Amino acid sequence: MSIDSIDPDDVDAADILGSAIERREDPALVTGDAEYTDDIQLDGMLHMAVLRSQYGHARLRDVDTTAAEEMDGVVAVYTHDDLHREDTPSGGSYSLPVGWLLDSLRQVDHPILADDRVRYQGDAVAVVVAEDRYVAHDAADAVAVDYERLDAVADPDDALADDAPTLHDDAEGNVAFEWEIGDDEKTDAAFDDAAHTVSLDLENQLLIANAMEPRAAVADYHPGTDELDVFMTSQNPHLHRLLMSGVIGHPEHKLRVKAPDVGGGFGSKIHHYADEALVAWVAKDLERPVKWTATRTETYKTDAPGRGHRTLAELAMDDAGNITGVRVDTRANLGAYLSTFAPAVPTYLYGTLLSGQYDIPAIHCSVTGAYTNVPPVDAYRGAGRPEASFLIERLAHLGAREVGMDPAEFRRQNFVPDDAFPYDTQVAVSYDSGDYEKPLDEALEMVGYDDFRQRQADAREEGRYLGVGFSCYIEACGLAPSELAGQLGAQAGLWESSLVRFHPSGTVTAFCGTSGHGQGHGTTYAQIVANELGIPYEDVEVVEGDTDEIPQGMGTYGSRSAAVGGSALVKSSQKLVEKARELAAHQLEADPADVKFDAGEFHVAGAPDRSVGIKALAEQSYLAHDIPDDMEPGLEATSFYDPDNFVFPFGTHVAVVEVDPASGEIEFEQYVAVDDVGNQINPKIVEGQVHGGVAQGVGQALYEGAEYDANAQLLTGSMQDYAVPKAMHIPEMDTGSTVTESPHNPLGVKGVGEAGTIAAPQAVMNAVVDALEPFGVDHLEMPMTAETVWNATGGSAATDGGTEPNRDGDRDRNRDGDADADGAPDAAVDDGGER
Repeated sequence: MSIDSIDPDDVDAADILGSAIERREDPALVTGDAEYTDDIQLDGMLHMAVLRSQYGHARLRDVDTTAAEEMDGVVAVYTHDDLHREDTPSGGSYSLPVGWLLDSLRQVDHPILADDRVRYQGDAVAVVVAEDRYVAHDAADAVAVDYERLDAVADPDDALADDAPTLHDDAEGNVAFEWEIGDDEKTDAAFDDAAHTVSLDLENQLLIANAMEPRAAVADYHPGTDELDVFMTSQNPHLHRLLMSGVIGHPEHKLRVKAPDVGGGFGSKIHHYADEALVAWVAKDLERPVKWTATRTETYKTDAPGRGHRTLAELAMDDAGNITGVRVDTRANLGAYLSTFAPAVPTYLYGTLLSGQYDIPAIHCSVTGAYTNVPPVDAYRGAGRPEASFLIERLAHLGAREVGMDPAEFRRQNFVPDDAFPYDTQVAVSYDSGDYEKPLDEALEMVGYDDFRQRQADAREEGRYLGVGFSCYIEACGLAPSELAGQLGAQAGLWESSLVRFHPSGTVTAFCGTSGHGQGHGTTYAQIVANELGIPYEDVEVVEGDTDEIPQGMGTYGSRSAAVGGSALVKSSQKLVEKARELAAHQLEADPADVKFDAGEFHVAGAPDRSVGIKALAEQSYLAHDIPDDMEPGLEATSFYDPDNFVFPFGTHVAVVEVDPASGEIEFEQYVAVDDVGNQINPKIVEGQVHGGVAQGVGQALYEGAEYDANAQLLTGSMQDYAVPKAMHIPEMDTGSTVTESPHNPLGVKGVGEAGTIAAPQAVMNAVVDALEPFGVDHLEMPMTAETVWNATGGSAATDGGTEPNRDGDRDRNRDGDADADGAPDAAVDDGGER
């Protein structure tokens, strides 16, 4: 099923909210009229290039910039010593801050240019500024660096080993933190009493975001006013302004950060990187505009990857197949330094979701964060929630198999009942609302599950291997409230701000502190405001992503925009209506309590002919010829909205695949996604978000993974080696939805931006291992390449009885770039980037 877009002109104003109207952002994007950061051209602009470490771990013996400085067109070259000044905020070193603190956190210094050591391949060593972009890059290559190579470590388990090299003197044993949640004694007792247990030892691999637009920044300093403008690829300009102000020591009120059109983020553009601070600092130092745009190679080496977990997970059950306990031990890869919100991702965004959709009486999770020689790890679409959902849904699959139950019925039996909401889990969150059986039932019908097992059995008789995989996921969105977040370690609030302003002509500008980068905010926000004010959708303009236009905001991540930003717009619109009601009562000579508002018109109760439109009142408010004595002119309102709780979207995704053990190839027969994201502002945009999320989730399951060798050298540093799936690799999707409103925001929405990424990997994994059950395969590591599947089944010989299949699911995947354990060389990578 696919939802058709609707022309806004064909939608009645009363039905604008919930209509699948066309996205207003798309014409500029598809015709090339959009303006990205790299499109910005300023008079006298210089170009910056960064020399990056070629090693994963090394000591800097010497950095010689002489040859670079002598090149024609080079304006300046900087190393750490040039930035090491007494007027810096940290008293001598320009360092990046951490935005989420834990009690056990071992913070380390993160200089924006390396001082005595580089700690990951891509760590910034020197900066070259030139009149021309290509000269800047050539000059960066001319900087001579004398490295003393040190032992490196890329894997969190290896980093935590006793013989691991030490990355930071302030982090003994490379431990960034030790964190736990849940009742360990209660959980241990559940396992002691269990009739059945299953366990899973797995890796949730590192992923690279691969946004269409690489990170970029343009900085322009105005010495006459001491104002600094920074245009950049940002998911949260206000937060970048705050952090950058602290890093380079520039007054926040004289620093403007603006996000032009942004070509995707997926979490990688939330964080404050050294490159952005360097561009701003250099522009200020040289008093000329400076541009930096990452090459694709730089994005692979420096953009914050996501995931990176090594986990042992266990599930306890009673005789009847009821889940009685979950126990999890995770070692999380944090990279060389702590990124902006890195400590939150494998802790409060992960451990708190381990109950899934299930009523589990005992849960305990321990997480050890490890410093390694890979780029600082942070949020990637889903950020902690996919890792948790993958674990619990894989355990559910194994649990059903262990007790001999149908996997769908096993899940249904263990669901939180629909009359139990709000439901308090054993891991510190309270689910707002839910009815988990509805998406499951709809998905089962869409996939034809009643007939599937017979089809599967018939296919096996023919030597064909079909499998079905379930993912009954839940996620937490609209991160809130600020007070709670502060107690958990957040160094920022999680509210959102908005301003809704009527102009004298009756049109409206809606300002919001979020920052869209492909989600369709310009469309959905206009729908919200038009609905609240009863005016035409076309009369609403949406502005976001500019700290000079919107005084404060918290940005876009964690699927928070509709639930938090949209709710802020509702509040401002409602305030505006109330002021207009006072003005209408004055002009209609009525008591405000008797003045009703509907579809953009105020009328006196019982006298519908006595009415005035809100647009006419907007004009009157600015004329100020006939307004109440105590009323200020103008018609606008500002709000800060801080939710009472997270919102918890959920749903069921089902993958049906056919696996060829002779080749290891996996082919999709069907993919069904039934999501409950609360009320839908624009169903077409919701569908698009689901499609995009599933594509990325399938990418993780089958194709993607950042691989490092034993020296922490990136092996997958381009699209020839890092297999981003193409359109032909993504299954056709049948989508459906149910609606369970959230009680925690006025729109009743729950968020959808990350749902597909959270749901898809385990649906695909469960389908593949279901297909391979005859071969004794219960788990495979992601990405499930053809080689991985072939090794797990024993290859073509497994189909003719010639060789015993590999029963361990190929868990010992090669990670060091050498031959596999059996002596076979690594699979070659073709020129299409497929593995």
